[in-house]
Amino acid sequence: MDQQQTGDLVFKALAHAVDGNAAEAATALMTIGQASDNNRMYGVCCAIASAGTHALSLVYGDRAPKPGTTDMYVLQELVPGATADDPPKAFAMRFLTAYANGDTDTCMALFNAALHSDGDQYVDSVCALLADAAGIYRLALDR
Repeated sequence: MDQQQTGDLVFKALAHAVDGNAAEAATALMTIGQASDNNRMYGVCCAIASAGTHALSLVYGDRAPKPGTTDMYVLQELVPGATADDPPKAFAMRFLTAYANGDTDTCMALFNAALHSDGDQYVDSVCALLADAAGIYRLALDR
């Protein structure tokens, strides 16, 4: 699978996820994962986070952090410890926030931690990232 095919499938996965078609989104993401190495999957996560960052800018409008300033997105759990029992959700929120803030070192560290986690946590983490980006897009579309 070349970069163009991967990009097309990422777009397809995002579009299906935004439309609420989880099965089709999962199929596109699974196709990417089966044909990709770790480097490509990191790029896929960055592409998804890029879409999520764009959606955040749509939601926040002129209140969004401005590139080139010290402004930044900050994670705030509404229920303290809410992500402690859900590592994939924690990955998704932290990766998206780090990406939106331009913190590539943290993105890479989070990706590597998910990649080397136990069981299906890596797959679940990438799926959670897609779901979060799609959820933010749905919020932006509703405005």
